[in-house]
Amino acid sequence: MRLLIFETSYRRLQAQIDAIPGVEPLVMGPGGTTVSNGRILPPDQIDADAAWINGDVFFVPEARTFMVTMLKSPSLKWAQSGAAGFDNPVFQQIVQKGARLTTSHGQAVGMADYVLWGVLDALQGGARRRAAQAAHKWERYPFREISGSRWAIVGFGAIGRGVADRARAFGAHITGVRRNPAADASADQIIPPADLISILPQTDVVVLACPLTAETRHMADAAFFGAMKPGAIFVNVGRGGLVDEPALLAALDKGAPEHAVLDVFEAEPQPADGPFWDHPRVTLTPHSSGMSTGNAARNDALFLENLARFVTGEPLANEADPKDVLAG
Repeated sequence: MRLLIFETSYRRLQAQIDAIPGVEPLVMGPGGTTVSNGRILPPDQIDADAAWINGDVFFVPEARTFMVTMLKSPSLKWAQSGAAGFDNPVFQQIVQKGARLTTSHGQAVGMADYVLWGVLDALQGGARRRAAQAAHKWERYPFREISGSRWAIVGFGAIGRGVADRARAFGAHITGVRRNPAADASADQIIPPADLISILPQTDVVVLACPLTAETRHMADAAFFGAMKPGAIFVNVGRGGLVDEPALLAALDKGAPEHAVLDVFEAEPQPADGPFWDHPRVTLTPHSSGMSTGNAARNDALFLENLARFVTGEPLANEADPKDVLAG
């Protein structure tokens, strides 16, 4: 079984990969050159059965070469992604080839921490406190508590449950929103997406942590924001396309939601003259909520587990439904 892997990843995981029988690493290095058993492979001779697409690949100049090499491999049967979402067109192309796609929730821990940080900062008036400190003003401000607040978390997978567990520790009431109606130990109740708008008038914090699909695109629209209660906080760590951004800006100006914590946007990077940068009711971060210290190690562990499963023909963990990938 031939595995296409970027050199940075292979150096880090070489001992574990070499310990799995039957794996031949095809190691792509700087410049896009691929090596197998010490031999440089011509581009037309690279045929991978599997590929490991992670942060070592996503953000380097060789990313395009890696993706093209993977997609041109006639034998490609499986790709492990280090991302939770699958809306990038490359994932659709993987599935269209008939290959399996598995995703990762290694970033869920950091993203859940991020959500709690953003909500706490908004509830406690962090911007006003920092401004007073910068001005050397000894001013005391009252703040809102999480205890007794009601949260709706849209997308109740690993990220949503991580947020829920943290918020419940502060005394919040949690409503999980997902298609699967089964009860969940991390939520006080589970409701289907169709019922979300009916609970928004009573909800203090709304968190979007769901994938971007044809069904969820612009789910947070004018009607959605019109149903939110004054003073509510809105958080998006899913994808920018989940939100009708002009509708959000209009709603913020009306005070419902009172504040938005936004890590993702339809246009990334945000243009320098974009309206969110300087909006007084917005906390903006550059799609970085998952960039925590433990993310890479968790992603590596899942990849190695799935690599061993793939070699032995066992079911893969976190396999994406091809219908969902193609629909996106």
